[in-house]
Amino acid sequence: MRTALALCLLLATAQSSWAAPQKSPVPKDVTSQEKLFAQLKQVDSPEDAHPIEQKLIAMFRASGSPSVDLLVIRVQTALAAADNKTAKQLIEAVTAIAPDYAEGWHIRAGMEQAAGDDTAALVSLQKVVQLNPRHFAALGELGGMLQDYGDKAGALKLYRRALDLDPQLEGAASKVRELTQSVEGRDI
Repeated sequence: MRTALALCLLLATAQSSWAAPQKSPVPKDVTSQEKLFAQLKQVDSPEDAHPIEQKLIAMFRASGSPSVDLLVIRVQTALAAADNKTAKQLIEAVTAIAPDYAEGWHIRAGMEQAAGDDTAALVSLQKVVQLNPRHFAALGELGGMLQDYGDKAGALKLYRRALDLDPQLEGAASKVRELTQSVEGRDI
């Protein structure tokens, strides 16, 4: 009888301790990103924004999976060694294993664009923005590609979204001024 009671108490204690850790990780990440995005809106220069941008990009890169992180490191190593074939195979494995990992698609888009496959790069960048609508770098890159292909209105929309997230994003403000004039015309 005592053994059964002890097992019940042990089980109840164990279950309550298992449930508690599941709640804490998500709000910390969200809060950190929220604080960084708020800081981005308060800085006055690209120089002040750069360290904040880098912290956010580092957060975007965190996959939460040691296996995916290892594959990404191997992709970077293969790219540094100019082994594009291996890098391509590895990044395809990353996006297959972790299709909801936006940064995997972002890396893939950069590789596709470098290889001259703009169509694939556009698709991958759209996937990044779909998975992480606050990925200001991908928004700017996608805006640039749309602008290159003549979709000025689409590019303007993406640049504005990127600037809303990061008012100091390099080159985006000048693109918005240029495209606003081209798409919306001048005030009389």
